[in-house]
Amino acid sequence: MSREAFWSMVLLIGGGLAIAVIQLARSEEVGAQYVLAEQVEPEAAAGWTIFRGVPQSAQNEPGVSFSLPRSIGIWIGALLTLAVFSFLAGDNPAYKLAESIFVGVSAGYVMVAGFWDQIVQNLMARLLPDVSSALGVANLDGSIEQREWIYLVPLALSVMMLWQLSPKGGWIARWPLAFFIGATAGIRITATFESDFIRQIQQTLLPLVAIVYDNTASGRSVDWVASLQQSVRNTIIVFGVLTSLTYFFFSVEHRGAVRVASRIGVFVLMITFGAAFGFTVMGRIVLLTQRLEFLFFEWLRFSMPT
Repeated sequence: MSREAFWSMVLLIGGGLAIAVIQLARSEEVGAQYVLAEQVEPEAAAGWTIFRGVPQSAQNEPGVSFSLPRSIGIWIGALLTLAVFSFLAGDNPAYKLAESIFVGVSAGYVMVAGFWDQIVQNLMARLLPDVSSALGVANLDGSIEQREWIYLVPLALSVMMLWQLSPKGGWIARWPLAFFIGATAGIRITATFESDFIRQIQQTLLPLVAIVYDNTASGRSVDWVASLQQSVRNTIIVFGVLTSLTYFFFSVEHRGAVRVASRIGVFVLMITFGAAFGFTVMGRIVLLTQRLEFLFFEWLRFSMPT
């Protein structure tokens, strides 16, 4: 790491901490999180209490208490956010540390969520519904009353997958892997063909002359303004689709009217790609805005603009 990148990282992270210290000097509780305990009325026998975050202005209300774990989480999130922002000054150890933590925590979260949502909820609750309800880990509403022995098949396939970790007999894991890949491919192909092919064609089969009726108290009449707008909209969609397809039609040489249509199709494609790219950029800007709101309003406790 160069000297300039090092000092830029120090200034960025140090600046954030300096602002936090200034807020503390102003008697602001930087990064403090208060919660309100709410008892959930369950439909089943098992019950629990949830803690809902409340604004700092409600810290003196009855039932509101300081949450140390959530406050620590806010500080960790703020420091990691500053570490990620330090990449603007160049690659540095703080960014690498934040990147490694993000990858590790994400992998651990996916594993734990998959275990509780899939193995416990879908497998254990159907093979051992009574035990799951007694332990309070699944089947809390008692909707599953009898054991579903068909779920022994995915259990056996899952156990066979673990043979991949064995030094011998790794070929056994190929059978469930082939089954999972084949089943997933079949389901995805069907869904993709339905959504990206059939539905797209159906949405393109539009009337060029649309009639929109307006139901009023005096009767049913034609809304000519809405009809004109709908007709123009349908014409633009059909025209754009046909010209875009003409650009990819190579059975006829692009001359004359075909060439003009293909050139118009190029402009339609460029507009589409530009709109898609702009939508992606706006999505990234929203993510950046959310992190800045987290730093200024949840961590540093600046007043929300009204």
